[in-house]
Parts: sequence; structure tokens; C-alpha cells
Amino acid sequence: MNLDWLISVDDHILEPPHLWTSRVAKKDQDKAPHMEVRDGVEGWVYDDRFMPSSGLSAVAGKTKEEFSPEPLPYAEMRPGCYDSKARIADMDQAGILASLCFPTITRFCGQLFMESGDREFGLECLKIYNDWLVEEWCAAAPGRYIPLMLIPMWDPQAAAEEMGRMADRGVTAFAFSENPAPLGLPTIHDAGHYWDPVMSAADELGMVASMHVGSSSQVPQIAPDSPFMANLAWGAIRTSGAMLSWIFSGMFLRYPNLKIALSEGEIGWMPYFLERAEQVLDKQRFWVMKGQKFMDHATTDVNLDELDIRQTFRDHVFGCFIEDHHGIASLDEIGVDNVMCETDYPHSDSTWPDCIGTARRVIKALPEDVQYKLLRGNAERLYRFTPAEPPVAVGA
Repeated sequence: MNLDWLISVDDHILEPPHLWTSRVAKKDQDKAPHMEVRDGVEGWVYDDRFMPSSGLSAVAGKTKEEFSPEPLPYAEMRPGCYDSKARIADMDQAGILASLCFPTITRFCGQLFMESGDREFGLECLKIYNDWLVEEWCAAAPGRYIPLMLIPMWDPQAAAEEMGRMADRGVTAFAFSENPAPLGLPTIHDAGHYWDPVMSAADELGMVASMHVGSSSQVPQIAPDSPFMANLAWGAIRTSGAMLSWIFSGMFLRYPNLKIALSEGEIGWMPYFLERAEQVLDKQRFWVMKGQKFMDHATTDVNLDELDIRQTFRDHVFGCFIEDHHGIASLDEIGVDNVMCETDYPHSDSTWPDCIGTARRVIKALPEDVQYKLLRGNAERLYRFTPAEPPVAVGA
């Protein structure tokens, strides 16, 4: 087992400025997402919005002392942030054999196109992103990138059709929101089964719903005036909420092949919330199944007698870690088959360029076969991905 390489299931693309303008009709180049400089600041322009790139999204190559949220032009970014060929050199240096990348300007699940005043053109731009991802980003280095597609979340039937189109091109993962409600969309508990076309397609096609923390377009606040550092440290509350929502939603009972990945959510909180979920199920399910309501909480039509919390988690939910010592210490409660690595390149949480070194130090006490699963084996299995052969040595 080669333990010198990992597969990262959470990295990021800062979209190259030509992505849409090189693919839309000439008459639509100013309408599509494109780059402009306004008052000396470079930023993306789309649907009358001006969106500079945050410096925290492109810290690769900088020291922690140099991190800043101030707008950063592409000329000052490391090329690996936006160039897939340059990214490979950075991956080789860090021991990253393959990478699944979330978008940036579109936001983590394509919210930008949903908010557009022209959703028909938004769908065209979304499909352009998906085509570009397969044809340019991933094709630049076969076997080194796991493609992650976007779906039009405002139209589940069109989303299912796009999933089918991209599945034919080898795509096995789509971006979804950790909580659609703040986006103005029905939740996964919707009585009208809004998301059924998407989840049915995922179940049939074997596509993983990948949910990045922050894909609800919200940063949770402990209090209105709580410091950013406190709110960021508290951020796993979003991911734990997503996990619990899915476990109790009945989605996995209806779609037994459906799987979700909770990106950049860490894993140390999982044992507690699984234990708590079991306690709640044991004590509360009887009156809930009678259809009784407590205050303004929704009831459920899920047959809770069929719900096995631990088995549901093991069969359907996958977590990821960057440097979660507590989570690895609790791995026997989480399960060695439900955890994967991530490096968050080129964001400010990233361990680059010491990605493989950091991961190996965190998991060094585990048996080698378990280390292999966490580093790459689980990701290969979940995403049905066969990576390229590793370079001769890390840093080559």
C-alpha cells in the first residue's frame, strides 16, 4: 500500500477569467460571467453584480501572516489556483494524487445562477461550467481530478436531466446545499417531494451529493456581535445539522443507493451527534409517529421504527477531515469506511504544501490498511474513481 499519496475530496477552483467568455456566443460575452476592473479593483461581473475575489480564497504560497480577506487580483495568485496544469505541480509537491474541486464565483452549489434574473441563460452558463470542468480542467491531467458538477437547483427536473447528461461523461458527484432553506428553496423534508427528481437520479446513477460547508450561503453566528473567530470555530454546527436532517429525513429509506459527502465539516463531532440521535429516536419516536406536534416543529411521515441511526450513517454518510485529531481518535465510533481526506487548497484552512505530511501525522497510530482507506481508498470507492499512477516520489 502506497501511503505517500492522498486523494483530497475538498479543494477549490478559482475559475479562469476566460471560462464563460470563450464558450458563449459573441453577443452574450458581456452578459456571461466575465472579468472587469472597477476603481482599480479586479472582479467578476454577472447579472449587474461586481464580485472581487477574496484573498482568503487564494492563500497558497503565502504565509499565515500574509493572509487577508481583501480583494486579490489573479496576477497576484499562485497559478495553481486557477490553472489545472499548474495545479498538478502543486499537488505533486504536497502528495495529492487526485482532487475534487468546488467552484468559487458560482458559489459552492451554483447559487449564482439561481439568483440570476435570467434563469434560462443561467442554466446555459451552468452547463458551460460543467462542460469546461470535464473538457478542460479534468482533461488537462486524466486521473488527477474527480469532476464535481453543478445542478440548476431551481428546477429539479432539469437538474436530473443534467445529471444524466454528465453521468454519460463519467461524472459521479454533484454539488448540493447543506441547507436549501436559506436559499429560498424547499428543504429535503418538503411534503411535496420537491427534490425527488434529483435524488431519484442520484440513486439511479450512483451520484454522490457533495455538500460543502457554507453552501447555504450563510455563516452561522453565535450572537449578533460574536467575533468572526468564534463563529468560524463553531462552523461545524452547520454540518452536524445537515447530517441529522438527512438521517431523519427518510431520504435514505426511499433511495437506498443515495450517498452524501459532508465537505470541510470535519468529523470530531460525529460520535456525539450519532449518540444523541439514538437517544432522541429511542425516547421520542412514539408520539412523533402519532402525528403529534410540539410547538412549531414539523412532524414526519417517516416510519421511525425502520430507522437504524448507526447503520444509516454507515451506509450513506461520509465525512472529511483536514487535521482533526479528535475525530481520528474516535474513528472506531465513526467507522473507518466513512472518512476521507481533504486539503482545502488554496483556501486559508489548507495544509498545503505539507498535505500528506500533516495527514500522515494525524493518522500515524492507525493500522496501515486503515490509513490507506482514509488517504485514498474510501474516496476511490465512493466516487468510483481510478486515479492515475503516482509520480515517482512526493515533490517530483
